[in-house]
Amino acid sequence: MTPEEQYCTLFTQLVKLCNDEGWGDPFSYARGKEIYTANRLKHLVATTYAGADATDDQGECEYKSTTAARINGTYNGISVQSTWEEQVKYLKEEKIAKYKNHYFARFDLEVGDIVEAYRLDGDTVLELLLPKLQKSYHAMKHKKDPRLGAGISMTEIKRHGEPLELHWQ
Repeated sequence: MTPEEQYCTLFTQLVKLCNDEGWGDPFSYARGKEIYTANRLKHLVATTYAGADATDDQGECEYKSTTAARINGTYNGISVQSTWEEQVKYLKEEKIAKYKNHYFARFDLEVGDIVEAYRLDGDTVLELLLPKLQKSYHAMKHKKDPRLGAGISMTEIKRHGEPLELHWQ
């Protein structure tokens, strides 16, 4: 089988598997990495694209992944509310702290696997993001895309997170 034929065969098999399991399109945004991460961490893959990425033993959870040399997590496309007070409430109740656990994974595309992963509590993630999002909130009127965004750095992840053991490798 040529590499082209093998790719097409694997593509078809992956789509069929994801359809059979109710996981959705593995090629939509970072969905494939979410499915992979959930399986490696023995979590239940979410059946929808909006909201939680998976469910762990404590409830719905959020995933962030990167292929960069250093682990990090980016929170982009956050809806803007009318006031900063409403924004904080939205972040606490509907977007960030709504999820007890946030998982950060760094993929190495040379080996095709997660090489490090951490778990941070949703309240800690919110605490780390709030000052950054507040700055973005007040600067948004000068931006073409008014949605908010901020990141969690490697230093923050390693300082506040719990390193995770990955299963079946």
